[in-house]
Amino acid sequence: MAINDLDHLGLVAGLIDEIGIVEIINEITGEHKSELVSVGMGVKGMILNGLGLVSAPLYLFHRLNL
Repeated sequence: MAINDLDHLGLVAGLIDEIGIVEIINEITGEHKSELVSVGMGVKGMILNGLGLVSAPLYLFHRLNL
């Protein structure tokens, strides 16, 4: 078991989940069976990435198909 320090990112992710931003975006855009990642989850990932969750920008991940 590893313990990671998420600083403010855990709070931001929790707030995104509490408000339901992912679900709201998915309702507006719709979900498709061919998507690996829903648009709502992609937006959540971009928010957390912009705040410094990972060291590599999301556009460098070849598996992110929005």
